[in-house]
Parts: sequence; structure tokens; C-alpha cells
Amino acid sequence: MFFIKELHAQGFSIRAIARMTGHDRKTVRKYINAQTCPRYKPRPKRPSKLDPFKEYLLVRMREGMFNCNVQSEEIRAQGYSGGKSILKEFVAQYRPHRVPQAVQRFETHPRQQAQVDWAFFRYQDGARWHTIYAFVYVLSYSRFAYVEFTERMDLDTLLRCLLNAFDACGGVPQEVLFDNMKQVVLSRDEHGQPQWHPRMADFAALVGFRPKACRSRWAQTKGRVERFIRFLRENFWPGCRFTDLVDLNEQVRSWCGKVNRRIHGTTQAIPVQQLAQERLQPLPDRKRVEHLLGEVRKVSRDGFVSWEGSRYGVPWQWAGSQVVVKDRGGYVEIWTACADRCIYRHPKSLVKGTVIHIPGQYDGIPLSDNPRQWEPVALRVTAPDVQVRPLSAYEALVGGGTGW
Repeated sequence: MFFIKELHAQGFSIRAIARMTGHDRKTVRKYINAQTCPRYKPRPKRPSKLDPFKEYLLVRMREGMFNCNVQSEEIRAQGYSGGKSILKEFVAQYRPHRVPQAVQRFETHPRQQAQVDWAFFRYQDGARWHTIYAFVYVLSYSRFAYVEFTERMDLDTLLRCLLNAFDACGGVPQEVLFDNMKQVVLSRDEHGQPQWHPRMADFAALVGFRPKACRSRWAQTKGRVERFIRFLRENFWPGCRFTDLVDLNEQVRSWCGKVNRRIHGTTQAIPVQQLAQERLQPLPDRKRVEHLLGEVRKVSRDGFVSWEGSRYGVPWQWAGSQVVVKDRGGYVEIWTACADRCIYRHPKSLVKGTVIHIPGQYDGIPLSDNPRQWEPVALRVTAPDVQVRPLSAYEALVGGGTGW
């Protein structure tokens, strides 16, 4: 604009200025007559294909879902026809900032290692919040993953989940890397070597793997399972809706099946295909480790076993006896003390305080009063009659006379 005004001040005509600058004569005249520098008005914002879905995306991001692949699948099912670029640009402005940390990568060979860890998850039931735990198992070479949600993190639950993970993967690796959880490592000696829980040591020896504990306060040692827990937390858990523990585990089992059939971002291979190269050791018969599973409980006089805040019935003949309770995920099994026979199998109750009877629980119970037990007794007798005699009678017996 200033250049046009300067040319006009030097005496050039509007036609000449238009020819010199390439502008239209009307534009040159407008600039010459303008008192201030003209400003461009902002262009009206064009509607985006993503606009109808932004409210839904904001709700999902408040729930913790920032994965654009998952969000793209969800809104495409609702009719979205745009690309991922505008979706990523929209999500990026809300994504929490992360500070990267440098770590050293360690590669493993097939069948060499699996990594295990627990994770805490929170869910809302009405106005109340609850905590549930996820057992996460990842084969280090193939990245094949197994997840099982539980309500406990005790040793019995850990051993049961390990057996289920071995079944899902089709075998046992050479070593299993654990965190320094108390269910596995009781303590460390003066040289820093872990002191294994006896039941875990026996279980590992019978199944055929070597337990290994990661460095204390160094989560990167088991980075593969840590990253999968984060992936589970960001891609499966946000907005998950389930009715009970069985339903939740069915959902996560289906989700893991899809994840294990996708190309892994690091290996650029499909985990379920890489699993065939693991060549895992065959899992031994469960009967060999059955005695290591379960907790010993005593049956009450009215024929119930307490477990996780609920009471499970057994036939009255077992009242007062020792039994073994085994948590089977969606079921609770009550076995004999020697673990050679299952007495009864109950569906697991998620509501504490529930009393679960069994059909015919009290059939044949004696209804008569118990006989009185024998007790020691004593007898009270009257005092004996004593005959009174004169002294002369005693003197006669000893020969008479006075010998004094």
C-alpha cells in the first residue's frame, strides 16, 4: 500500500501504477484513497467432517481414551467418513504431555522369558468406587499377551493365573520374570539374592520354569509387561462396561485375541504368528500341582465355608472338618483336606455377605438331642457308728494289771 502511495505521489497515473504493480486499477484507486492500511478479514471456518463427533470424542477423552486408532473405529461405526489426520490434530491438543525417559533395550530369544505383573484398576458401581486387579502375562519374544481380572492378589490366585496363562500360550517358558511381590519374593539375603516363597519355588520346579525377580525399584527391567499394562489401561479400560467378573474376563479375553492378531508396533510382527516360534515347553498335568493350589479353611458347625466375605454351603457331614478352598475365577471349589476330591463347586458371589446353600445340604442330619457325655462323679456317705468301750476292756486284752 505504501509503495502505491509513493508512486502516486511521484506523479504516476493509476493506469501506470496498475501496470507496474500488476494490481487492478480499482485496487490501486482503493489503496490511494484509503486512510489506513487495509486488513484481511478472517475466512469463515469451513465445516469439518469431524464436527458431529467432537462431543463424543471429548467424552471418551475424559474417560482416558486418547488412542486415535480406537477412536477412529468407534466414530466410523457411527458414520464418520473423514481421515485420521484431522482426528489426530483434534486429539493432540487434549493429550497429556509425557516426559520421555531413556532406557536400554534387551532382546530375548524364543522360549526364553515371560514377564508377569499385577495392575490396579478402578471402576464405579453406582456412587461407589471399587478396585479390581489385573494379572498381566507377556511372552518377551512373541509379545503374546494374556490378561485375567481377579479380586485378589494372593499366592493361590497368582498360581492359578499362571496356569491359565500357560494354557492360553500353549506351554511354559524357561523363565518367568516377576516384580518383587511378596507372593513370590519373601526377602533378599546379604548378597541381594531373592529368597523365594516355598510354594512358588515348588510350583516352579514342578511346572518347569525358573523364577526370576527384577531389580528393586527398576520397573524398566520388565518393560514389555509394563508397556502392555499401559496399553490395556488406555485402550481397553476407558468406558468398559461389565456385569460381573466372568463377563469382564470374557471381554478382555476377546480383546486380547484381537490384539494378539494385530501387527505389533515394535516387532512389526503378529504375536499369534510369532507364538509358533516360541517352542514352549509342554505344560505338565495339573494334578501334579493341584496340592499347591487352594487355602485351608474349617467348615462351620452349620455347614458353611467362609471365603471373601461370603459363606458357601457343603453337606452337613463335613461340619467341623478341614477343607481346601480353590478360587477358579468365576467359581469357588471346596475340596477335601488332601485335595483328592471336590466336595462342591459354587458360582462365585461378587456381593459380600451372601450365604449360598446347596440342594439337600441338611438331608439326613440327626434331629435328636445329643446324648449326655459321661462325667466323673463322687458319692456322699454317712459317718460310721463307733462303739464306746471302758478302759478295763482294753486292759484285759493286753494281760491285765498295771505295768507302770
